[in-house]
Amino acid sequence: MQPVATTARKKKKQPLRFTATCGFGLEPLVSEEIVQCGGEALATHPGAVSWSGGLETGYRACLWSRFASRILLELTRFDAPTTDALYAQASTILWDDHFTWKSTFAVHTTLVNAAINHSQFASLRVKDAIVDQFRKRFGKRPDVDPLHPDLRFHLHVQGTGAALSLDLSGDSLHRRGYRVDSGEAPLKETLAAAIVRLSGWLDRAGDEPVLLDPMCGSGTLLIEAALMLSDSAPGLLRKTFGFMAWNKHDPQLWDRLVQEAVDRESRGMPAVWPQFIGYDADPKVVAAARKNVIAAGLREVVDIKQRQLARLNSPAPAGCLLTNPPYGERLSEKEAVKYLYRCLGRTFRDQFAGWTLAFFTANPDLAEMTGMQWQERHRLFNGPLKCQLLTGRENTLQEQAIHRWTPASLPAGTPGEDFANRLIKNCEPLLRWAQEEQITCFRVYDADMPEYNLAVDLYEEWVHVQEYAPPASVDPAKAEQRFAQALQVIRAVFDAPRSRLFIKTRKKQKGAQQYQKKEGGGTLHEVREGGCRFLVNFTDYLDTGLFLDHRLTRERLGVLAQGKTFLNLFAYTGTATVYAAMGGATSTTTVDISDAYIARARANLALNGFGGPQHQLVEADCLEWLQRARERYGLIFIDPPTFSNSRHRKLLFDIQKDHPTLLRLAMQRLAKDGLLLFSNNFRKFVLEESLGRDFEVREISDETIPFDFQRNRRIHRCWEFRHRP
Repeated sequence: MQPVATTARKKKKQPLRFTATCGFGLEPLVSEEIVQCGGEALATHPGAVSWSGGLETGYRACLWSRFASRILLELTRFDAPTTDALYAQASTILWDDHFTWKSTFAVHTTLVNAAINHSQFASLRVKDAIVDQFRKRFGKRPDVDPLHPDLRFHLHVQGTGAALSLDLSGDSLHRRGYRVDSGEAPLKETLAAAIVRLSGWLDRAGDEPVLLDPMCGSGTLLIEAALMLSDSAPGLLRKTFGFMAWNKHDPQLWDRLVQEAVDRESRGMPAVWPQFIGYDADPKVVAAARKNVIAAGLREVVDIKQRQLARLNSPAPAGCLLTNPPYGERLSEKEAVKYLYRCLGRTFRDQFAGWTLAFFTANPDLAEMTGMQWQERHRLFNGPLKCQLLTGRENTLQEQAIHRWTPASLPAGTPGEDFANRLIKNCEPLLRWAQEEQITCFRVYDADMPEYNLAVDLYEEWVHVQEYAPPASVDPAKAEQRFAQALQVIRAVFDAPRSRLFIKTRKKQKGAQQYQKKEGGGTLHEVREGGCRFLVNFTDYLDTGLFLDHRLTRERLGVLAQGKTFLNLFAYTGTATVYAAMGGATSTTTVDISDAYIARARANLALNGFGGPQHQLVEADCLEWLQRARERYGLIFIDPPTFSNSRHRKLLFDIQKDHPTLLRLAMQRLAKDGLLLFSNNFRKFVLEESLGRDFEVREISDETIPFDFQRNRRIHRCWEFRHRP
């Protein structure tokens, strides 16, 4: 009887199971990549995409995935209701199939609604199982290195189900290998690549041959865009992956895939590159971005320069402005960021007609400040922060035309007719002058008639009325009656609705009263002056935040600031600083004791497109700050209050008594060939004679009184100080 012939059947090789982890919102992009890598039977979960395939698909994902964080190769799947079960199941794996006792390793655990409630203890139990098995079988054990292990293992427990995987990527895949330096809170490369992809620019690059990031930080958006456009594998620059220390690593397969990627990159290089342009206000950040560009091999492709948003202009008729501006996580920063967004929207409207704006932000509500009509919104996460990528082309925020006032006469016999006639008489030359000079905020009445003891200022379409407190000799009831009559006249003459008329009573403030907020809604209105923008508050404080009588002084500072370092003491809302920055100051330092004023100064700078380390804002008592300051400045402006009593620090300041000390300290901070402007509005002020002997002093008060204050030339006095040769 002949033996029956048998043939050994080859056992069909089971496909491997992989998982790519990613940031929330990136799952669709990662799924597309996995399909391109040859993955099958895809399953998508929050923050992860799993698939089946051969080892090649895992290697391809490590090399080519732009959006995934890690690529995990599943080793086993089991029930793990307790940590003892974890230990038992982990002990069933032959760990020396994967690495030797000479290698270091680490275990990381994630728990999702798990019966096990301590991730570190779960990791410890798996680590114990691995170490105990090596010690039992070989008498030696591998070491744990939580920071830089040769191999990483990942335990994922959801409910009572557990999956134990080998991390093929090693370091997170966002570490491409080109970031040698970074600024504060850099954008991860994986998220940056997603922003570029979702912006749609890659599909429009032929029609939009410029990609510009005006707040580029470490340059990640631009670098990722250039690598994507040239079909460069994001993993090519990495020196190591987690699988390289794995016993089952297939180096021949990996080398073939790397060579394939190199060939694809050679074929994918554009014949003509688009322009990649990045700007940032911080010179240190610019230097870091340039290093990253060089490390990415894009020195000739991506151009990074230092530039403020205020200096931004369009380099071409069409392109995409893609940016990840500051988020403003602290309250004081958030207010400034709001106005930075408004500045960006205004600049986009004025300078970038025909362009696309792609705007990534954690503050989508504040993004409405840009005035853009967004066509697309993509919800993403930057770490734990909920963010949106907004894209659009139309800017619906139209520049408001300068309001033109047309005062109207009152019928004869109307109560307050004499006051109305004076208002109209004042307005005739003032309105003509304001239109010729393009001035939108100015004074039209300042107690010209003793019985109407008030000031009337026009701020674009708003009317701001300040009642001066009547002297004790005047009957309060009669004064109140006259003021009510004056308000009726003002409303009638200017045809001003109540919503645009703001009223305050001005009297000498004592002690802490000068810092107290008045009752009001706190709304900030934007006004224009001399090419600058300022935020004014008509309700909360006696002063609006913009001293109209200093208009010429601010203009003077703007001209003088070109190429100089600028110091603004008792800076109030920083309006002089804005003029200096706009005029070309190389740096500015703004000092005031009030946190509210410093916050407004920061917002005013942002509204005009200025920020970064060149524009320092310091909350401090000016005299104390001067005593410890060491830097010298080419231009200094000092406009102190007549009297100041800090309720927080119990500091007193009296202009007449303290001005010699103040000015001598300030002159120590003035450069040898510098200029100091000193101003105050104390009508009885007398400059100490010794200052004129020690320094070159020239009074310029007449040169700094604007046309609308000629009727009250004592509104302030101003001097120039220089060092004697």
